[in-house]
Amino acid sequence: MLKIYNTLTKIHEDFIPIQGTDVSMYVCGPTVYSYIHIGNARPVIFFDVLRNYLSFLGYKVNYVSNITDVDDKIINESKKLGITEKELTTKFTEAFIDSTKKIGSDLPNQMPKATDYIDSMIDFIDDLINKGYAYKTESGVYFDTNKVPNYGELSGQNKDELNESVRISNQEDKKDFRDFTLWKKTHEGIAFKSPWGIGRPGWHTECAVMNKDIFNGMIDIHGGGTDLIFPHHENENAQTIAHSGHELSKYWMHVGRVDIENTKMSKSIGNTIWVKDLKNPMAYRLLVLAHQYRLPINYSDELLVTFEEMYDKISRTVMRTNIKIGLNFDKNIVSDEYLNRFKDEMNKDLNTANVVTLILEIIKELNKEADLHKLTIYFNTLNVILGILNLRPTYDLTEDKVNKYNQWNEARKNKDYQKADSLRKELLEEGWI
Repeated sequence: MLKIYNTLTKIHEDFIPIQGTDVSMYVCGPTVYSYIHIGNARPVIFFDVLRNYLSFLGYKVNYVSNITDVDDKIINESKKLGITEKELTTKFTEAFIDSTKKIGSDLPNQMPKATDYIDSMIDFIDDLINKGYAYKTESGVYFDTNKVPNYGELSGQNKDELNESVRISNQEDKKDFRDFTLWKKTHEGIAFKSPWGIGRPGWHTECAVMNKDIFNGMIDIHGGGTDLIFPHHENENAQTIAHSGHELSKYWMHVGRVDIENTKMSKSIGNTIWVKDLKNPMAYRLLVLAHQYRLPINYSDELLVTFEEMYDKISRTVMRTNIKIGLNFDKNIVSDEYLNRFKDEMNKDLNTANVVTLILEIIKELNKEADLHKLTIYFNTLNVILGILNLRPTYDLTEDKVNKYNQWNEARKNKDYQKADSLRKELLEEGWI
């Protein structure tokens, strides 16, 4: 059975969906004011694999990842560029989709935009006020964290010790420095009418409301980076408990950050690496999956080169094997041993690091095996695993290329060295041998 680490309970738990074989999964998406960097890409890669593996196990997954298209950063960036917020967010939503595809991930089933849920957010906030969990001030509406007894439980923090972790804004306007914004009164940038004045919703409220509207109840998995545990996910959960009387999610999963040579990525120090600039994005995907998802990755150019070489080895072996067995082979025969080992590792909290080791073991078998039946079994098995990880290399094997390969072997057999050398050169250049 699949076991996953639940950030809420701080233990590994059996994964048992709330509703039979239906799985609801929400992952916090980008604030679309800039391109995404390789740290942002890590959750995009991991939760894509999780969705694929759950589907492989027979679950029907509804994977939702939002687009935050209203935010102070968006307003500031659009002003700097002299364009509207809509123009900015449209540009970087498309850029995010391009980057998602570039690193080999499929798009989520739904990508809701925050601005499409403003009316629902206003109703949600109004309900929190009526229930006594929120209060109005001159600057907006705030959530009263003292009304939720287990506030701090998700992040594992004592509520009385949160001072250093909380961004203190409008402190004089709030009952408690831990209280967070539900509605910010402002006329600056994109703004909306509400019973509390012109303004816009708080970020934590956006995700809580989109979850409520889309799933209408507790979801199975809520995910994101470790940097979102507090305050974002803590505050999403607190609002949901107050509004709906239940936790937002049964399981909370968080992905470790990516550092650059032992330093946190930051625009201010200029060490950010954009996904759009990756020369070999699939090698980066392999790098990510070769690390335990909850642990940080210390990225370096040298480390990426290692995985570029590894991915090239995988790709070449897959291509060489495919041309050997041709196009017409039994795609249903697999190695139960290797697939069971794959499932054993994945069931241990998605241990993709050990799965990468397993892939290299199968690659070794493919490179030394001569029997076509065994080659087919290993090839099919590897394709299943690479498909779930979305690491399958892309290439175009045609009947003409298979015929060329067969002609090369025939020329070698007949000691027609001139023809064999000519065909070998072509096949080498195309990466088939």
